Amino acid sequence: MIVVTLAVAAVIGAVLIGVTLSDDGSSRQRTVAERGADVMPFDLEATTHVFVPTETGGIQTVVADDPTDSEQVALIRFHLRDEVERFRVGDFGDPATIHGQEMPGLAVLQANFDALETDYRDKPDGAEITYHSSDPAVVAALHDWFDAQLSDHGTRAQDG
Repeated sequence: MIVVTLAVAAVIGAVLIGVTLSDDGSSRQRTVAERGADVMPFDLEATTHVFVPTETGGIQTVVADDPTDSEQVALIRFHLRDEVERFRVGDFGDPATIHGQEMPGLAVLQANFDALETDYRDKPDGAEITYHSSDPAVVAALHDWFDAQLSDHGTRAQDG
């Protein structure tokens, strides 16, 4: 009887922990979306972020879900151009505001911004930033940073 009771308690505990963990994930995504709306000028519900890690860095693309939505396309381009300029001088304040100072990879990117090249490019439906570094620690931090954004942005983000 004690073994059965303990087994049932363990199953109930696992279910409760699972619910708590999934709630924490969706709660975090809601918090990130709220913070993102304060930082990013485009409509998060009308855009998609794509993160593609590469051997020497990665590519971050933001596109309007409706490629004919010229307002969203212009806002995406404005924001990503601005982010590139900020990243080039070590200002990762926007990602820190959205995702928190403890965001994986963020501290390494901030401390080693001069080892990270960032290039901006318009796309027909938005824009992209290409990140490149010859420093393996910076590349690893960028990949961690991408993974954190994929997790935090939920269905509004994709890996490539």
